[in-house]
Parts: sequence; C-alpha cells; structure tokens
Amino acid sequence: MKIKVVLFALIFAFGTIVAGAFLDFFYAKSEDGKVKIEWKTASESNLKEFVVERRTHNNPFMEVTTIAPKGNNSYYAYYDEGAYKTTDVIYVYRLKIFDRDNSTSYSREVSVSHSVSGFKKTWGSIKAMFR
Repeated sequence: MKIKVVLFALIFAFGTIVAGAFLDFFYAKSEDGKVKIEWKTASESNLKEFVVERRTHNNPFMEVTTIAPKGNNSYYAYYDEGAYKTTDVIYVYRLKIFDRDNSTSYSREVSVSHSVSGFKKTWGSIKAMFR
C-alpha cells in the first residue's frame, strides 16, 4: 500500500501517465495569431499516434491534427492556425493518445484565451477560399 501511495504522489508531482506515454507537461498558449500546443514525454512505449483535439465552450471536441510519436524524452509543438475561424475566444485542447493495440486515453484538458484581430480573421477567410 505504501508503494502505491508514493508512486501516485510522484506521478501527481511530476507528470501524467497516459496510455503508453508519460507526459512531463501539456500546455497551450496564444502566440502571433495562432495557438501553440506543446507537450513533452519522458517515456513512450507502444504508441501509435497523438491526436490534438480542440473544442469551444459547449461544443464537442474535434480533431485538429495527428502527430507521430518520436520516442522517449521527446518535445512536441504544434501551431493551430485554424483557431481564428470561430468567434469564441476560449479554446480547450487535449491529446487523444492511441496505442498500437488501438486502445485510447486522454491527457488533461488545457484552456487558452485566444483573440485575433478582425483583419486577421478576414485575411484568414480569404486565404482559405483559395486553398
């Protein structure tokens, strides 16, 4: 019993075990009109992929991108350039983590306040028309 309590305390203090990954951290922040999502793993075993998911208030999560694992002690950063497309300014992100046996688990959710100028929203919409 004592070993389980110590292990729980270490996990709580230093990171989170999710599926086959041990996450050191998982953050999101507004940066230059985009949202930067970043995380670091201490160890990865049996991982198939990370899926970055996003939602706004009272909406379901939607898949933003899929990222292949790099191995133990890896740092990941993804810039969500599609965040300007909605009028909501609070985004909630999480990682959906798939193991090779197709089992899934989720990271904790992180919220970010994101505001983009009206000009940037309009320009983003115009660019999207020509993609």
